[in-house]
Amino acid sequence: MVEASTPVRWAMRLLAVGWVGMLVAWPVGLLVRRTFGGGPGPLVDALTDPHVQYALRLTAMVAGWAVVINLVFGVTIALLLVRYEFPGKRVLSALIDVPLSVSPVVVGLALLLTYNGRDGVVGPTVEAAGLRLVFDLPAMVMATCFVALPLVIREVVPVLHEIGDDQEQAARSLGANACQTFWRITLPSIRWAVVYGVVLSLARSVGEFGAVKIVSGNITGRTQTATLVVEQQYQNFAQDTAYAVSFLLILVSVSCLVVVALLRPARAH
Repeated sequence: MVEASTPVRWAMRLLAVGWVGMLVAWPVGLLVRRTFGGGPGPLVDALTDPHVQYALRLTAMVAGWAVVINLVFGVTIALLLVRYEFPGKRVLSALIDVPLSVSPVVVGLALLLTYNGRDGVVGPTVEAAGLRLVFDLPAMVMATCFVALPLVIREVVPVLHEIGDDQEQAARSLGANACQTFWRITLPSIRWAVVYGVVLSLARSVGEFGAVKIVSGNITGRTQTATLVVEQQYQNFAQDTAYAVSFLLILVSVSCLVVVALLRPARAH
């Protein structure tokens, strides 16, 4: 490996820091300054607004369900991809990355066309059974699950490859069943990959906008999440509220990442 000279290393560091600062630190800093430029009043007003409170609770509910669903299916799919061989394995692996390449708005429209109660593919049948999907919580959770689907899987798969299956085979040879092997051998080995994937999934779910807007209908006090409140308030020239809610969303995401960085052991990096 060729080692770069000191001036080159410093130039590369300054370039990297400057680029990240321009894309992340500067915009976020301006948002924080706008939020607290006149004191904490706008943040307090936003937190005491019933519509904002409902939007925050709904966001937490949608993100919570999406994270739990993606956790269960993400770990299961990761184990399936690494530990088993089956026809269509490469196709499944490729499909997992579709949410990273498709616009969330397109995802929302696809869900709308599929589950719409009037002319959707399966929507009329579902609504005939007394279930409402589109413009309600279920479709919002589905849309959020879709956009955050790869995050847990892509964190767990490399770790499963790295640890191999020697310990799992040893456990099974000693009489452990599949559940015992998973809980006592596999899960402790991949726990930090799972935690980090969950945090990324949570941050992505909290900030989802496009897909949720399409399938929710953006009904104030019913299906309006925090990100939709930001758009509505900004367009209605209530920028202080928009800045305050945006700050809360950023605070949640950054806090999750900071907590994981502090709790994650050094050997897991």
